[in-house]
Amino acid sequence: MTPVFAHGSLRLYLLSLLADQPRHGYELIQALSDRFGGTYIPSAGTIYPRLAKLEEEGLVTKSTDGRKTVYEITDAGRAELQARQGDLHDLETEVADSVRRLADEVRSGVSAAMRSLRLDLASAKRQAGDARSARKAGTTAGTAAGNAARTAAGAAAG
Repeated sequence: MTPVFAHGSLRLYLLSLLADQPRHGYELIQALSDRFGGTYIPSAGTIYPRLAKLEEEGLVTKSTDGRKTVYEITDAGRAELQARQGDLHDLETEVADSVRRLADEVRSGVSAAMRSLRLDLASAKRQAGDARSARKAGTTAGTAAGNAARTAAGAAAG
């Protein structure tokens, strides 16, 4: 499977999200999931090591707010983000294209499934109609045979 982010891209994207506002890890995971339309949900095992590395590099700081650890971009983080604006723009374009391609694939898959479902439904409807016709024909034939047998029995008795 192709990685969603190329080497260093997730790091840049996290800085971008933190430039908007301080966030805790789950908010970052949710923001990424929202940005990818729910098609990519990074694990905590992906996000937290990246945040720890960003903190180690002095690009973010962390503080505790109750039970949550909140991450905030530093001036050094903002400087890196500013220096890599071109990379960030390319990354945003890649993300948008990726989401659009995936949406097209999903739409195509749903359309194909709907066509198949319509065909299956039409086939089931025909089969149900055939079964009703066969039962009706069988009931009519059974009734005629029963009437003939009763008539014959009555004639033999009389």
